[in-house]
Amino acid sequence: MMRSVSPGDRICRLLLTAAILGVVIVPIVAVTSLPAEGSFVTPQNIDDTVSGKFSPRIPAVLTAGADPRLLLADDGPMPGFNGGVGWLNSAPVSGQALRGKVVLVNFWTYTCINSLRALPYVQGWATKYQGSGFVVIGVHTPEFSFEKQQTNVEAALRDLRISYPVVMDSNYRIWRAFGNQYWPAFYIVDAKGRIRYEHFGEGAYGDSELAIQELLTENGATNLDRNLVSDSGHGIEAPPGDDEGSPESYIGYRLAERFSSPERLDHDRQRIYGPPAVLRLNHWALIGSWNVNAESAVSQAPSGRVVFRFHSRDLHLVMAPTKDGKPVRFRVTLDGAAPGADCGTDSAPDGRGEVREPRLYQLIRQKGPVKDRTFEIDFIDPGVQAFDFTFG
Repeated sequence: MMRSVSPGDRICRLLLTAAILGVVIVPIVAVTSLPAEGSFVTPQNIDDTVSGKFSPRIPAVLTAGADPRLLLADDGPMPGFNGGVGWLNSAPVSGQALRGKVVLVNFWTYTCINSLRALPYVQGWATKYQGSGFVVIGVHTPEFSFEKQQTNVEAALRDLRISYPVVMDSNYRIWRAFGNQYWPAFYIVDAKGRIRYEHFGEGAYGDSELAIQELLTENGATNLDRNLVSDSGHGIEAPPGDDEGSPESYIGYRLAERFSSPERLDHDRQRIYGPPAVLRLNHWALIGSWNVNAESAVSQAPSGRVVFRFHSRDLHLVMAPTKDGKPVRFRVTLDGAAPGADCGTDSAPDGRGEVREPRLYQLIRQKGPVKDRTFEIDFIDPGVQAFDFTFG
């Protein structure tokens, strides 16, 4: 039985097509609440400990309502992890070594906002059930090329305080072995090595935890805390707002949509772009000198700008510093003014910030009612790499 994606879930979906090195990663994010135009479709400074990021005090009855055994099926044996290019936080782990344990296999990538918002639950379960025969294996399958670099993933694990084993699936071999298509994806495996529950995207965390509890009980665990881990992520990991009206929007030409500068989006060469006369909702533009490649746009001179007309509580942008690692200073505005209290975790009230490492940056978190706003980011220094807008 395959768990379907429910209407409230937010996911990143990956389509694979033949191209560079045999595989080109073409991700499409499906956000079910968006209008037709948006149907196609992360780190903060974490001061809390993992145990402080969740509260296991929600009674299971609020989510369960039915026999948790009805959640379970048998989807066959768990594929192994032989395709991984490296292991972090652990020596290599084989499927055979996991026999006798209940295992959560979590596919994720560190720049995906959907993956990041699921982490408080994954880390909460890893901590809560570690003494009951439960193991989490994170499978880090990259979306962008810089996510294949082990030093970048190691830095993300430190920032996110992830201590369970993570295998780097940079060549998508484990992804394909599972037949996976989504970030995040949950596969829960019983002590005999059989996949008994699957869920794709954000949401249904109560069902996932009930499945964990049921399989631990099957395996002989006793005295389990039946209360469920609650949704208490902070900063960039906080749950999304309830008025998200903008889709994920890629800047590299391979997946770019709704580009609104007067000039055509050029490929792999420097070009000067001008501002649009009118910027419609969910459209974006480049201003200044940029070189746009398949994945990103790279600013070629000081004061390269990107503008986006959006409708959402949060605005994030995946960015990297210059190709030789130099930081890039920036300033963001909302409707032409400093964001003030609506700044994100990676921007100050006066709009200033700095790109120091390749990751997802939260630039706006609106505190009042959500409405259509015009976001602009001005890169004071040249060389920034801008990849992808996401919202929440």
